[in-house]
Amino acid sequence: MGIVKSCFSFMVGTICGVYIAQNYKVPDVQKLASTALFMGRLIEENYRKPKKPDED
Repeated sequence: MGIVKSCFSFMVGTICGVYIAQNYKVPDVQKLASTALFMGRLIEENYRKPKKPDED
């Protein structure tokens, strides 16, 4: 009884997630994350301060 009680919310969440993913148009989280990282890198490269020249 203890394992069912402790895992009940996990099981309900998994079942609801599977139902929602099958019946609704849910965006791909991995694709969104990779796009966000790519855009962040572009913004960082564009707005980064220029490097100071090395003085010998």
